[in-house]
Amino acid sequence: MRVVVALGGNALLQRGQSLNAENQRENIRVAAMQLAEVHKHHQLVIAHGNGPQVGLLALMDAAYTAVDPYPLDVLGAETVGMIGYIIEQELGNIIPFKDHIVTVLTQVLVDPEDPAFHNPTKPVGPIYDRLEAEKLRKAKGWSMAADGKHFRRVVPSPQPQRIIELNVIRMLVDNGVVVICAGGGGIPTAYDQEQKLYGVEAVIDKDLASALLSRELDAEMFVMLTDVANVYADFGTPQQRAIKAAHPDALEQLDFVAGSMGPKIVGACQFVRETGMQSAIGKLSDLTGIMSGEAGTLISNDIRGIVYGE
Repeated sequence: MRVVVALGGNALLQRGQSLNAENQRENIRVAAMQLAEVHKHHQLVIAHGNGPQVGLLALMDAAYTAVDPYPLDVLGAETVGMIGYIIEQELGNIIPFKDHIVTVLTQVLVDPEDPAFHNPTKPVGPIYDRLEAEKLRKAKGWSMAADGKHFRRVVPSPQPQRIIELNVIRMLVDNGVVVICAGGGGIPTAYDQEQKLYGVEAVIDKDLASALLSRELDAEMFVMLTDVANVYADFGTPQQRAIKAAHPDALEQLDFVAGSMGPKIVGACQFVRETGMQSAIGKLSDLTGIMSGEAGTLISNDIRGIVYGE
């Protein structure tokens, strides 16, 4: 079975952790153990987030004032190369030596007229307290948004239209290569009037890009991993209930946070509707259980309504 697994930020950096290389490698080592189990039985494609890493590079970039700051698309390319390298190494140290892994820097086409450019919503970078966030908003002109008790920078998040390197990715997957691609939602690009590609100052949502990748690769399962065990109805309230399984129509009737679980729900429902296959959302450490149907939240056309956990 061809499986696309989208690693959330917790696979690279747990909330509140220091943005150092050692923490990221240790977290990826844990993720690699789970991914290796999937690789034993299935054709594996890996996508991942890069929000904290892009934010860190942006801060480093801003500290060097001799040149203009690098644009987000370039920072995105730098981070997915770094993350891909670590995943390749840690996963390669577990799976058989003869099995090949490769990272593809993936350009994803967006519409420069997308309304998202007038309404930044995508969190990138580390978390800040209220005072730090206000200072950065005034000093850099950043848009800031609440993230639980903290704040993060938010940037435009246009809809992914097309994966430029899709044919190359498909060729590699068809030949049994474990492919790491669409990292950070892909590098946002657009065509100018002469039909030449250029980078766009934005961040594409990882889950929506991964859903597009899954559909276009004819994946038979699309899994999104995060830091919670299930999708929850009324999350964060006394009425909170874990959802074990749901039909996409029923799931979309519930309200989810736009910058967090919301895109995962949209991506999962799009994939299920367009392919007739199944999607799942759950915790990184539960990946093998998610694959067997014993953990996480399953989204499928075969489910009637919503099935809640006990």
